[in-house]
Amino acid sequence: MASPRCVADPEVLEYQRFLDDGVRTHSSDEQINVEESVAEMFETFLLSRDDDHPDKTKPRLHRKRHINFLLKGLVALSESYECLDASRPWICYWILHSLHLLDQPVLPEASSGVVTFLARCQHPEGGFGGGPHQFAHLAPTYAAVLALMTVGTQEAYQVIDRPKLQSFLMRMRSPEGAFRMHDGGEVDVRGAYCAAVAARITNVATPEMFDGTAEWIASCQSYEGGFAGQPGMEAHGGYSFCSVAALVLLGHERLCDTEALLRWLSNRQMKYEGGFQGRTNKLVDGCYSFWQAGTYPLIHSILGAHKDAALSATDWIFDQMSLQEYILLCCQHKHGGLVDKPGKARDFYHTCYCLSGLSVAQHFAAGKLAHKLLMGPPENELKQSHPLYNIGLEPAYHANQYFATLAVPK
Repeated sequence: MASPRCVADPEVLEYQRFLDDGVRTHSSDEQINVEESVAEMFETFLLSRDDDHPDKTKPRLHRKRHINFLLKGLVALSESYECLDASRPWICYWILHSLHLLDQPVLPEASSGVVTFLARCQHPEGGFGGGPHQFAHLAPTYAAVLALMTVGTQEAYQVIDRPKLQSFLMRMRSPEGAFRMHDGGEVDVRGAYCAAVAARITNVATPEMFDGTAEWIASCQSYEGGFAGQPGMEAHGGYSFCSVAALVLLGHERLCDTEALLRWLSNRQMKYEGGFQGRTNKLVDGCYSFWQAGTYPLIHSILGAHKDAALSATDWIFDQMSLQEYILLCCQHKHGGLVDKPGKARDFYHTCYCLSGLSVAQHFAAGKLAHKLLMGPPENELKQSHPLYNIGLEPAYHANQYFATLAVPK
């Protein structure tokens, strides 16, 4: 097991303290503050090590604490979550997927309660809203569909009105092949990805639904190499994952300039922290453990399909151990749940995507090859997630088996 990086060498933290001309900015001060908080977490871990009992002082995933935090959220939420009233299917998805990664079963009555609630979020004209009686929106539609796939019962599958879902997706489509998030809403690559996932996994996709979509997504790749939400805007980690995953789902992955994307992605893993930033000159954030690292398996599959001889047969093209180190030492809240960075509050969003990124970093699975790279004891291992949908491999398989037997609505 690799040891955490040494924090005693002053050069490690001094490289970004001053700009070349000696001027400090708000951004550079914030970066220094984050590095110091991360250094404190590393230092605390190093001081707790016991050379006589090394197995007891390896970085550990606090599995039981996270499970308790998630199970409580599945039953009741505090008043602080009122601001997420339009994101309730997301909360269901974040919690259910996190519990699956942690290999924690959900009681049948709890699962059935989630299914009943999501059924109430389905709009009469197709798609899902952020809560009962809310407008249909592509983002909660994506979340609701994946939450139902994670439950994985026939009751869950049959909630989805497939003909109306297909009709909703077609209404959201713009003439050039992009997708609006809702009636009269914004157009960006999130919409294309959410539509592609919902349509593919439920088997309602048609050729006309995605005519021109891949070409429009390709036009969102910026001069930096990453993808923006719309053509001509700044590259962003979440948009980049959505873009590449949608291109793979639509069978047009070669429209992506993979070399430029890989160059941009490689520069998003932070030199000292080990985690990822979402954009150039931004701070590290635990959620990008998935949005950035989760793009690497997709790139690996694209390059592997064209017999790239430089590809590793055992590792992704990023520092998997440094990412695990950042998540395990800096993102675990002491009372359960995971966070953006040290000192931040826990929430279900960061819990889901920190765990998703940790799973990606632990499991190499390309083609028929499988290899584990695990920091800490064996108990740290999470279940694998589907690289395109970010639900468990088993739920994805069972959903595909079920919906493949159903005819595409006309």
